[in-house]
Amino acid sequence: MAGRNVLGIPLPSFGNRQRVVAPTSQPEPAGIDDRNSIVNACVYSHGARTSTLATLPETYRALHDTEDGVAWIGLYRPNEAELASLAEEFGLHPLAIEDAITAHQRPKIERYDDTLFIVLRAATYMDESETVEFGELHVFVGPNFVITLRHAESPDLAHVRARMEAERELLSFGPQAILYAIIDAVVDDYGPVVNGLANDIDEIEAQVFGGDSFVSRRIYELLREVVAFERATHPLSDVVAALEQGSEKYGVPDELRRSLRDVADHLTSVNQRVDTYRELLRDILTVNDTLVTQRQNEEMAKMTEASLKQGEEVKKISSWAAILFGPTLIAGIYGMNFRIMPELDWWFGYPMAICMMAATSFILYKVFKRRNWL
Repeated sequence: MAGRNVLGIPLPSFGNRQRVVAPTSQPEPAGIDDRNSIVNACVYSHGARTSTLATLPETYRALHDTEDGVAWIGLYRPNEAELASLAEEFGLHPLAIEDAITAHQRPKIERYDDTLFIVLRAATYMDESETVEFGELHVFVGPNFVITLRHAESPDLAHVRARMEAERELLSFGPQAILYAIIDAVVDDYGPVVNGLANDIDEIEAQVFGGDSFVSRRIYELLREVVAFERATHPLSDVVAALEQGSEKYGVPDELRRSLRDVADHLTSVNQRVDTYRELLRDILTVNDTLVTQRQNEEMAKMTEASLKQGEEVKKISSWAAILFGPTLIAGIYGMNFRIMPELDWWFGYPMAICMMAATSFILYKVFKRRNWL
């Protein structure tokens, strides 16, 4: 009985399955070097692998010759000639091919007739550099094929293929089951990234309250990594939601629908934690700025207090110097020993000079004391 998959693509019954028909004598397109870009190309039937191929033309022929066959072709940085061959064989839309060539796409899902084009962003946490490395994965899904195009080392889909081949019942659901497994693997790989970011945030908190004055740069750089990670995870929620809507509309088996809901739950948990980390880092940055400002103010207060103490000491020294200056001035005048000085012959000259010195010093002392300089 014919049904529809999670993508909303009609699936004919196994007894009368439609497939892309290619002439068995189709020549190999010029300019294709399949062995350089093909990671793995297999044809499956009823959940079991029937053949493993080395080139695209061989894969096309095997798919044509296999009853109820499903081709899963994995490519790593394919060239334009290979993409043109795939587009011609499977009827891939030119706009999707253009996106696949250009790369650097945000996670999205687009439908072109009976083919879906999905962009996924895998993530790997690098503990030494405290950065998140991203890998871009493009997936074409049709009635009897799944094509994965990787533009980076991650994600490695070998374990996904091994898992699917070990679960023949799940693999027998066809391309939609493979797509689910790929998305599930990408979301599962987000877990170590989230844990790595959480560990870095704990370390940063310790640095902030430990008085590390160089932690601001680390906070800012980690915040950038969190924002970049958020750009990879949040749009994927829309992709999973679109697949869920398709599964409900077209009556996908309950097992696959449960699997998709599980993926959606994991992705929601990741997004919530990422949102929390972003807000937490912003708060930590604000707190760190406040603490830095507070420490600077404390240092300024200490410097000001020291300056005030120094000023008080300077005032005391200056006051005593001024007090001593008066007698010194008077004594200096009388010590010049000029012959014509009226006081030299006056009997009270010496006592008067002493009194002037004492009076000058006393008056200055009282003035400085009243001004709290002494």
